[in-house]
Amino acid sequence: MRQKTIEEQYKKMTHIEHILQRPDTYIGSLQRTSDQMWIIQNGKMIQKEIEYVPGFFKIFDEILVNAADNLQRDTNTYKQSYIKVDIGNEITIKNDGFPIPVEIHKEYQIYVPELIFGVFLTGSNFDDTEKRVVGGRNGYGAKLTNVYSQEFTLEVCDGKNYFKLIWSNNMSNKQIPIIKQVKKDPYVSISYKPDYKRFGMKEIENDTQALLTRRVYDLAGIYGNKITVYLNDEKIKINSFQKYVDLYLPSEGAIKIYDKEMTTPRWEVVVSYSPTQFQHVSFVNAICTAKGGTHVNYVTDKIIQEIQNEMNNNKKYKSIEVQKYQIKQSLWVFINCLIDNPTFDSQTKENMTTKVSEFGGSSEEKFKVTEKFSKALIKTDIIETIFQQAKAKADAKLNKQLKGTKTGRIHGIEKLDDANDAGKKNSEFCTLILTEGDSAKALAMAGIDIVGRDRYGVFPLKGKLLNVREASLKQILQNEEIENLIKIIGLQKDRQYQDLKSLRYGSVMIMTDQDIDGSHIKGLIINFIHHFWPSLVKYRGFLKEFVTPLIKATKGNQTIPFFTVQDFNKFAQEEDIKTWKIKYYKGLGTSDDQEAQEYFKNLRTHTIMFRYDGDEDDNSIDLCFNKKKANDRKQWLAQYNHDLYVDHTKKELGYSEFIHKELIHFSMADNIRSIPSIMDGLKPGQRKVLFSCFKRNLKQEIKVVQLGGYIAEHSAYHHGDLSLVSTIIGMAQNFVGSNNINLLLPKGQFGSRAMGGKDHASARYISTALNKITRHIFPEQDDHLLKYMEDDGQMVEPEYYVPIIPMSLVNGAEGIGTGWSTQIQNYNPIELVQQIKNRLDGQQFLPMTPFYKNFDGVIENLPNGNGIIKGLIDCNIDTDIITIRELPVKKWTKNYKEWLDKEMAEEGSSIVDLREYHTKYKIHFEIQMVDGFVQDLRNPLDYFKLIAPAACTNMVLFDSNNKIKKYESVQEILEEFYLIRLEFYHKRKEYLISKLDREVQLLDNKLKFIKMVISEEIKIRNIKKIDLVKQLDKFGFTRFSQLIQVKSTKIKAFGDSQKQQKNVDEDESEEVSGDEDKEQKKQISKKLQSTPSIDISEFNYLLSMPLFSLTFEKVEKLQAELNQRVQSREALVNKEVAAMWREDLDKFLEVYEEMNEIELRLINQQEKMPGKQMKKPKKKNDKQQDQIIEEKPQKSKAIKSKDPVEEILSKYKKQDDKQSEISSKPSEFNIKQQKQGLKDSKQQVNDNSKQISQQEQGRRIRKLKIASSSDDD
Repeated sequence: MRQKTIEEQYKKMTHIEHILQRPDTYIGSLQRTSDQMWIIQNGKMIQKEIEYVPGFFKIFDEILVNAADNLQRDTNTYKQSYIKVDIGNEITIKNDGFPIPVEIHKEYQIYVPELIFGVFLTGSNFDDTEKRVVGGRNGYGAKLTNVYSQEFTLEVCDGKNYFKLIWSNNMSNKQIPIIKQVKKDPYVSISYKPDYKRFGMKEIENDTQALLTRRVYDLAGIYGNKITVYLNDEKIKINSFQKYVDLYLPSEGAIKIYDKEMTTPRWEVVVSYSPTQFQHVSFVNAICTAKGGTHVNYVTDKIIQEIQNEMNNNKKYKSIEVQKYQIKQSLWVFINCLIDNPTFDSQTKENMTTKVSEFGGSSEEKFKVTEKFSKALIKTDIIETIFQQAKAKADAKLNKQLKGTKTGRIHGIEKLDDANDAGKKNSEFCTLILTEGDSAKALAMAGIDIVGRDRYGVFPLKGKLLNVREASLKQILQNEEIENLIKIIGLQKDRQYQDLKSLRYGSVMIMTDQDIDGSHIKGLIINFIHHFWPSLVKYRGFLKEFVTPLIKATKGNQTIPFFTVQDFNKFAQEEDIKTWKIKYYKGLGTSDDQEAQEYFKNLRTHTIMFRYDGDEDDNSIDLCFNKKKANDRKQWLAQYNHDLYVDHTKKELGYSEFIHKELIHFSMADNIRSIPSIMDGLKPGQRKVLFSCFKRNLKQEIKVVQLGGYIAEHSAYHHGDLSLVSTIIGMAQNFVGSNNINLLLPKGQFGSRAMGGKDHASARYISTALNKITRHIFPEQDDHLLKYMEDDGQMVEPEYYVPIIPMSLVNGAEGIGTGWSTQIQNYNPIELVQQIKNRLDGQQFLPMTPFYKNFDGVIENLPNGNGIIKGLIDCNIDTDIITIRELPVKKWTKNYKEWLDKEMAEEGSSIVDLREYHTKYKIHFEIQMVDGFVQDLRNPLDYFKLIAPAACTNMVLFDSNNKIKKYESVQEILEEFYLIRLEFYHKRKEYLISKLDREVQLLDNKLKFIKMVISEEIKIRNIKKIDLVKQLDKFGFTRFSQLIQVKSTKIKAFGDSQKQQKNVDEDESEEVSGDEDKEQKKQISKKLQSTPSIDISEFNYLLSMPLFSLTFEKVEKLQAELNQRVQSREALVNKEVAAMWREDLDKFLEVYEEMNEIELRLINQQEKMPGKQMKKPKKKNDKQQDQIIEEKPQKSKAIKSKDPVEEILSKYKKQDDKQSEISSKPSEFNIKQQKQGLKDSKQQVNDNSKQISQQEQGRRIRKLKIASSSDDD
């Protein structure tokens, strides 16, 4: 082969030669292409496979877009009114409007029309600093059409001059231009005869003509509201983008979502439904972007987000997690937009690549999904269709996954101990034992040796099984335990089982703890089988339960097992329980291997078969596990009877009986755990913590982890350590949005509002103690009035405490139980105190506004009974800096920061920069926005998500009778609390009087005894003890057992330290009984004990007094004590219980204000710490002093003010005036006393205010402060 010369290897081409030789670079392929394209046919757009040459289509489009671009150059003098297109073997496109000047370009010495259409890399679109919304960009455009034409004729009229020039032979030849003066309206007309040979064509073909015709219709749809478009001298009757979209839609009733308010000068969007795949018809500056681009993604993503938000918030669609791609494939989006200086991935301009941030336009011109558009979108069938399609796909996947097979051996399932016969010939006789965790599995494995491994398999559940009835398909598909159970048992979804031969196991035995959580696990397994395979639930013997004793009573060789607490309680009432040794079995792990083998030796005794009794069973199971039956569950639980229980001596148990007699106890316990009491505002776990802290008198710090151990020991806490630690930490937290009064002290990092307390340190490193104020809320005297409970034979915490103010309102509540949930806002303790005092004066309770300590935002009540919580925001017009100084309550800083970061990361984001200057108590974000943002901002609180609801219509609590009750208002809660608490003050008075009576009686007896010893009326030396005891009885001294009983539930539950005096050591009593040897002591003791009328210890409270106390000085001291007790009793008898309550409230306020003063100092110290602030230089032309515009927020009455006491008193003073006729007794609220505690803190606030105002004057900025309480524009 001959080697090429250098001249043959390296060549130079002219521009025209290169365009002709490399068409793909400029106009696309010259090869005939077969493709699905939209064309116009019989007045409708249809998608049809046509043959066309892409390059031929492109050279037409270049001229058409040129004509459309001229519309963007309209002025007051020149306005474009038409585009006329004639399509034949010769194509002509003509438009009027802004003229091309017919004059010579001074620099290039050539007529401007010839320069534009006959010289490459020329045009008016090269200045990238100028924002333009036209299709031309690179200086080729119409020149490409010229190059690919046999003849190209240009006519231009600028209103004064006429210019005509003809090129031929692929622009290689040109005639002499014709130039003359005329007086006509400006226009441009281009006619060209394509070089058909280069396109492999002889003439324009039908398919090609249809495609070009559609493109003219495109132009009518885009600009039909501004100009008239003609095709072959016929006017196209489309005058809006909406009507253009109608050409595509199959019928008049087709989905079409359009909102005129969403249309801006730059964006027009219509959305419809696509039954097959995602479709779009999009235009950028009149260019048809057939392949889409960033503008299509931008609009589509926003619409998808709207749909996804609706599906996430609508319960109907929560069962399926629909992915964005699934939503997208059902959308058909039509977009007409104008973009500044658009960029494309090729000269063919089918795919726009401009970044969203460079789209251009003011904030008012940007594309935003309006509320009206969103609602219209939601009302259509699109969302339902998307859901059904996603569900069908998920169902198919689920059916495939929920399909087990009968195989002899299963691999890869951890912790499964498979039966040897499972999946084989005798598999229907095999039993799978499902245990509650690994410890229960150990018990089963210890006992399974008795029955053998051939037909018994064991598999431990990790916890509570998923409620498949309400789980989403995604949850089910991703649940490993569900998948494992299906494989192990060999189940197949949707199969109706007539027998058990196709299964790997013929029965399932449930082995759980005999507590309420164990009952729940049984219920969830029954629900799992019933939901997917109802035929197996009906199959007798398929589901069984393995029961073990909950309690064992042992006396000698006799052991009696009890399977329920109710059975044991009956036994305890009939027997002297003190003579029996009682052992509680809270978990299966309590039983040892020997007991396990005993259970399996008597397997029939410990096995109960579940029995199907008809539709009632189906309805009962559905009642418990179907979320739609929440209201039915409320009615079900309203009939709750604690004494109902399952008889475990029976061999069979109906599903309904299990639900209504066993599972109901879990459902009620779930509510008890989740919903607090109206009296103390505490849930059981919190109450156990408080009880243990009181018992320990926890004034000194203790590590949280150590306190957890103490609580578990002394309050019979049976749940996990993590849950208990979490409860302790929650009771000590005091950041904004947590507790208004933290009952425990946070010594260390107990969490902050940054993460809602989740950022607390490990329990090993943090300590706590009782808050000083806690005992002022829960007075120790009231401990003797409470009803204490018994657990595992141990006396523990009371049913509820009785604080002096309703803590359910002070710290609020949230919880979700079974059938019930609750949400109660926090309220101001000072206001609650005044409310109670007014009620004691005979007035009625008033409505209240929620209050959160140290929250600086605004809380408002709404007419519907709920409220709204608003943050604080400052908007600086001059610098475009947004300052956020408060977030709505429980909107945590970290989550909000993540949202801001996400917004800032999005293309086209208005956020330029973000800085944070938070303190422990205060929020401070500074956000730099793009220029002009604040000026256009209309609803800043909405835009920055600084408004949150405050739900006040789901206030559910356990009442004083431990019945669940929904309260309609704060006043209703206050009234019920008030009446019960007042009753307890009467009980306290009775207790205190009985205590004083006993003390008076004891002192009187001791005084009498010492006097008679001193006067020698009673001889204590050289006398036998039995005679001494008889003397005391003879002289009428009160026996210990006959002393007045203190009316104390605490003494009854836990015993009385005074009773120990009754049983003091004999050695201590000998100090008053002379010297006797040990043998004599024993004889006296026996003799005394044998005397039926006198117990040996009845007078120990006298005989145990030391000799040195038998003096005249002691007499005087006891007499003084006696007089003091008598006077105290008299004063107490005459004191009204209302006065007792007022005293408690006043003392509480004193301590509360002292606590607030300390905290206020800490806040002020942090506020004084220096912090940098975001700065932005002023504009150069802004020479005048800026004006400050402020609209101050109207503070909510519940918001902390400079003097909270005075503020709240002023509110109630108005009511006092109105209700003076009800009670003439004035409120005892001591204003001076309460205000004294805030005097110093007020001065600090005033000093800080002066400093701030001086700083503001020095800044000289113009600032628009958007008050959080002001109405949105």
